[in-house]
Amino acid sequence: MLIQLIEWLDNSLGGFSGAGLFRYITFRAGIAAVLSLIISMVFGGRIINYLRYLQVGETVRDLGLTGQKSKQGTPTMGGVIIIMAILIPCLLLADLSNVYVVLMIVSTIWMAAIGFVDDYIKVFRKNKEGLRGTFKVLGQVGLGLLIALTMILNEDVVVRLEVDEAAELGYTEMVGDTINVPADLALVGPARKGDFKVNLTNVPFLKGNRLDYAWLMPLQEPAASRWVWLLFVPLVIFVVTAVSNAANLTDGLDGLATGVSGIIGAALGIFAYVSGNAIAANYLNILHLPGTGELVIFAACFMGGCLGFLWYNSFPAQIFMGDTGSLTLGGIIAAMAIVLRKELLIPLLCGIFLMENLSVVMQVTYFKYTKRKYGEGQRIFLMSPLHHHYQKKGMPEVKIVTRFWIVGILLAVLTIITLKIR
Repeated sequence: MLIQLIEWLDNSLGGFSGAGLFRYITFRAGIAAVLSLIISMVFGGRIINYLRYLQVGETVRDLGLTGQKSKQGTPTMGGVIIIMAILIPCLLLADLSNVYVVLMIVSTIWMAAIGFVDDYIKVFRKNKEGLRGTFKVLGQVGLGLLIALTMILNEDVVVRLEVDEAAELGYTEMVGDTINVPADLALVGPARKGDFKVNLTNVPFLKGNRLDYAWLMPLQEPAASRWVWLLFVPLVIFVVTAVSNAANLTDGLDGLATGVSGIIGAALGIFAYVSGNAIAANYLNILHLPGTGELVIFAACFMGGCLGFLWYNSFPAQIFMGDTGSLTLGGIIAAMAIVLRKELLIPLLCGIFLMENLSVVMQVTYFKYTKRKYGEGQRIFLMSPLHHHYQKKGMPEVKIVTRFWIVGILLAVLTIITLKIR
């Protein structure tokens, strides 16, 4: 919003002082991060007091965990703080004509609405089950479908390749009624480059550091490219659903999900910057995605919102994010990884989420198996998700959270390193 206003003033006044700074993504990202922090820290306290006034307190089940009862009555639904801290700076400082920015804003509002309804039913309707699982999953599937269709159909969602390289990969021919190369293919500079509508994604260890989903189809070209959406759409839906639910499961200790999400957001911000920068993308041999540089602004807002929320959510927490926050954080992470074509790196980047999710799946599966076989259910962990297992072992909550953060940083660094793995 501000960038359009400043450009208008620059054109109207024949040179507006300071307008040039706003053309730099790094400058706007820095301002966005600071503004996001200020919003979450300033308004966070007032929102907490208002939630206390409404008696929007957490209901804690007795699971026999140390310090659990002291959390009874702590205000929940604090995810609204994170959402405000993300959306307001983004609307002010990002280019709202950019399809990626619009998609991330829609994804944030979409998942926030699902989480808010879930929390509202739990808190105000006094129904501990919250929103029925069927409706929650349908909402996640709907977002996944929206993201997938945008990636497939929107003309601005492209990959910039050298024409010779694209010809070698077979992307310069008409396939049926689908044209992989636009008729008005742009030639940029001395190197012939163009924007291609292809289903490429970055993945380490493979030649060229990339994978075309059409290669996985049990069909020959051109049918493989025409029907690749049958593979891509379910994959996107699965990623959105899995990551948002995993973030929800991780939100069990003060500051855990918030800190881990902030670390992941920082890594995604780096991916957005190098993917949108032609020189960096060429040097790292990753996909050059025109327009994704604007997602650095969104990532800065996301990271600032998480850090600002930690001001109140760190141990001992003054507020919990609730499903309003956890589902939104997971949905944002999934959506950003997909649009940056790094979705296959999610198991590594979101390793904490994955471990938490797997611990629940393993615990439930093994318990049901042993109960059916031996008549008495047995457990792998003392309690799941995984962070409760360490609580049961007597480890202090702060130490568990801090160690999970350290592991999250390690996984984020390893994920960034994969950019150079061939």
